[in-house]
Amino acid sequence: MSFLAPSTLTGALMLGACLSSLPAAPPNPASPPIKYDETTTGVRFGTWGETTATPAPVFFILASTIEETLGTAYFRQAGNALAERGFICVSVDLPCHGAQLRASERPGLDGWRDRADQHENFVTTSNQRLREVLDHLIADGTADPERITAGGTSRGGFLALQFAAADPRVSSVVAFAPVTDLTALREFHGTEDNPFVQSLSIIHQSPAFDARPVWVVIGDRDERVSTAAAISFVRAITASALDRGLNPQAELHVLPEPKGHTTPAGAPEQAAAWILSHLQP
Repeated sequence: MSFLAPSTLTGALMLGACLSSLPAAPPNPASPPIKYDETTTGVRFGTWGETTATPAPVFFILASTIEETLGTAYFRQAGNALAERGFICVSVDLPCHGAQLRASERPGLDGWRDRADQHENFVTTSNQRLREVLDHLIADGTADPERITAGGTSRGGFLALQFAAADPRVSSVVAFAPVTDLTALREFHGTEDNPFVQSLSIIHQSPAFDARPVWVVIGDRDERVSTAAAISFVRAITASALDRGLNPQAELHVLPEPKGHTTPAGAPEQAAAWILSHLQP
């Protein structure tokens, strides 16, 4: 685990050094529109980026709805820089968001709480939907199966980590101010002793990342999702890897962020450089 809490100047120097080692990006083209498609099993998804005749590296990026995630530079995060280097960004509606919101339930994280109260495992459902999208993209020649990565913001970071843990084809994962423990959310207050809710915590998937690169960034005072919970998650990865005699590849950045629950400045570009360093052919 790498625990970094640099000053603003040091952080800028680190980011500049990381990006300067990359090949120059081509001129930034006009932002492409979101393209929509559906798997043969009926899973709707969106893609953003210029497709080519040959399989491309794919970045699954999760945050909210397809439209809000792929249509907003903030939620595309590292995808903005990766698209300039040939990546296709892919997203789906999260559980209780967009087309995945049922008429009988509350939207967003309140809906997650409602489903959890009914012992409905929305994490497993999300993983299955994402797996079907990946199957589809590989089958139709869009995705290079050797260069698949994932990432997400807040609740999207939680589900991106869960997807990576469940599907070994996802070779690396980045998470921006991620939810790591549902009980840290105000929507889940009162469930701290609920075994089912506790079982959904990403910390239980730590062994899945023993030998897989993980990059996490969070502000130093993020009370919305809990800075402490994110630190505990990455420490658990390191402990699990060391117990198995492996070299942990989990990287944690805790940066000064007075705004609380937001992505620290410069983090998306740093994450993109990190992803490229792990996905070079």
